[in-house]
Amino acid sequence: MNLSETTQFIRSLASSAGFDHCGIAAAVPLDEDARKLEAWLHQGMHGSMHYMEKHFDLRVNPYKLLPGARSVISLLINYYPAARQPEGSPKVSKYAYSKDYHEVIRPKLNAIILQMKEKIGDFQGRGFVDSAPVLERSWAVRSGLGWVGKNGNLIHKKQGSYFFIATLIVDFELEYDAPHTQDFCGTCTRCIDACPTQAIHDNKVVDGSQCISYFTIELKELLIPEKMKGKFDNWMFGCDTCQDVCPWNHFSKPATEPAFSAIPEILQFNTKDWEGITEEGFKKIFSDSPLKRAKYQGIRRNLVFLKPG
Repeated sequence: MNLSETTQFIRSLASSAGFDHCGIAAAVPLDEDARKLEAWLHQGMHGSMHYMEKHFDLRVNPYKLLPGARSVISLLINYYPAARQPEGSPKVSKYAYSKDYHEVIRPKLNAIILQMKEKIGDFQGRGFVDSAPVLERSWAVRSGLGWVGKNGNLIHKKQGSYFFIATLIVDFELEYDAPHTQDFCGTCTRCIDACPTQAIHDNKVVDGSQCISYFTIELKELLIPEKMKGKFDNWMFGCDTCQDVCPWNHFSKPATEPAFSAIPEILQFNTKDWEGITEEGFKKIFSDSPLKRAKYQGIRRNLVFLKPG
């Protein structure tokens, strides 16, 4: 196959695997992103997420992740749920309604790589889904899939921001998409104004150490700082406020991937149900859910913190 045929073949594989969008960029060092990440880390905006400090060179240089890297393929898959939690129930971020996305997307990437090798021949390639030092949003912008909004999320003009991003790095050339250079956020500041903890700053800087998702998922301490009391807007796991108010998410449509169907209890549990679940019950129901990242003890801590008084 020639360059064009190979590129189209890969796009067709992505579509067949259930990905909604595919963009391709040349593998180059991310010098500007490196400067921004370094400044963000120096300001301590990663809080206790010390893993963000590690493997800095891998995050900004694809050659470190895959020697001989030539192309970076970015893939988006929609996770927007068709249903919502009961009104007044402790809130769970929409990405965690269903099965752990890592377990859904990773097999898709492996299958794509296998099919590529069967058709194209042997090559070196690696797939990533939010579990390695890859700047997924930067590559998605470089491959023309959208822009990074003021809330730090990748925004696709036709479908908003409720997407998981996966990345494939390969050691051969492809036809490349033009990078997305326009920012359609304009003067809108809805995400900044709506953030319950004022974690979103100007110039698309998000203070991760002040984000509700950080406190309810990443923070491993037994207690959440008392100064945050009353600021969580009933978010028990993660937070979608900045996405929920984004005008571009008016275009969001329910996901078609069956594995992203909501776990029934997510749509059924009220406050009393969440408070009454045992550790054994939690592990049984949410064994394949992103909620397991916070663990039973973390969910209990978050529920206690949400109580008034």
